[in-house]
Amino acid sequence: MVEPQGPSAQAIVDRMLVAQVIDGNQKAFQELMDRYYDAIFFTMLKMVNDKHLAEDLTLEVFGKAYTGIAQYNTQYAFSTWLFRIATNHGIDFLRRNRQRTMSIDEDPKQHEASGVLLDEKPGPEEELIQIQSARELNEMMKRLKPFWKKLLEMRYFDELSYEEIAEQLNMSMGTVKNQLFRAKEQLSKIYFEKNKKP
Repeated sequence: MVEPQGPSAQAIVDRMLVAQVIDGNQKAFQELMDRYYDAIFFTMLKMVNDKHLAEDLTLEVFGKAYTGIAQYNTQYAFSTWLFRIATNHGIDFLRRNRQRTMSIDEDPKQHEASGVLLDEKPGPEEELIQIQSARELNEMMKRLKPFWKKLLEMRYFDELSYEEIAEQLNMSMGTVKNQLFRAKEQLSKIYFEKNKKP
């Protein structure tokens, strides 16, 4: 919605930070993350009801905001734009994962009849694919900056929380989250480069 009475003090600061991010100031984006992380996290948590998943989705929302920040329209509050990204991302995630979700009250036989496999144990072919994927991931991670590689390993292999990573590395939570989404963004670029068709 357009703000008819002029932007608030918070909106003015947000727009100033956005302009700095577009000019290449990464600290400005970290400040935006610090301002909105909790609100986006709780929005995601309401949607997925899982703390660790909500943390990952929140990081992905900020990743999308960072890569698309040049498209932000200053007619609108930055918070409105950011929450729209968050809501759409959460809805997309829920749609993608709807088929994998089963209520504990439902009869498992109904799912077997409908062709939904409840046995999560991978077969031999799936195990081979997982091994190949793990090898491919390790090869790609070797191309990252050592610090980014370490962050991804701590978060996704050691399964440490953001708080634990921040404590171990003696860094602020905002810095950890900012660096993690940048590491994931770089890893995505490496993946698409590696797999793009000639």
